[in-house]
Amino acid sequence: MKFETIIYEKKDKVAWITLNRPEKYNAQNQTLRSEVITALEDAKDDDEVWVIVLTGAGDKAFSSGADVGGFGDRTTISVITSNKGAKRPYNFIREIPKPVIAMVNGLALGGGCELAMSCDMIIASEKARFGQPEISVGVIPGGAGTQILPRLVGEKKAREMIFTGDPISADEALRIGLVNKVVPPDKLREAVEEMINKLKSKSPAIMKFAKLAVNKSLETPLSVGIECEADLFAMCFGTQDQKEGAKAFMEKRPPNYTGK
Repeated sequence: MKFETIIYEKKDKVAWITLNRPEKYNAQNQTLRSEVITALEDAKDDDEVWVIVLTGAGDKAFSSGADVGGFGDRTTISVITSNKGAKRPYNFIREIPKPVIAMVNGLALGGGCELAMSCDMIIASEKARFGQPEISVGVIPGGAGTQILPRLVGEKKAREMIFTGDPISADEALRIGLVNKVVPPDKLREAVEEMINKLKSKSPAIMKFAKLAVNKSLETPLSVGIECEADLFAMCFGTQDQKEGAKAFMEKRPPNYTGK
């Protein structure tokens, strides 16, 4: 599988997707977004992949957002036509029934911030900066930023970030609940691998139900979400991993999950 704008590697039950346009601060053009989708689809369908990690090449940017170079020629109709029915990474990541970690090593702006927010967890370098600066180039966030950001940081802070376009530091992002953890740059990979190992010790079958349940909590009224959770809880008991987890607990040993 050959790519122009990303690096895709699979090793030890982990799929690593690296945005690889460091000279452009890993800005997202149509080719990059399409290649990310292709890699995500492969990782989703590969039973040997239990965890997915997204990151950016170099030490300056996770992704600086959309490649603004072509914005001047776009029209309302062309944007609607290109987006209508298209599979986009921001939506697709949330649908993948596997944990997805964003390893943010630098700038995460615009579509880069939206890409990170779509992941299940964000682990960031102290050098990382997050923001939705679209208003400064005459548009609003278009990758679910206006929908996801308020759910993560609250209405008032989200309005401030979206209305002003001002970025925030990694420490600020941690304080307001946008990221899970902030570490020194030289400890970033280590921190991500520590989280990967925790996730790999859990059942991928049960993890799928957990992600579905949390997603549902963000999309439905509480009463509907509780019913969905009850159904997913019951479905856990139809898996081999549930039996193995309970047996391992009683036998005081690490479980040997298979994802079935």
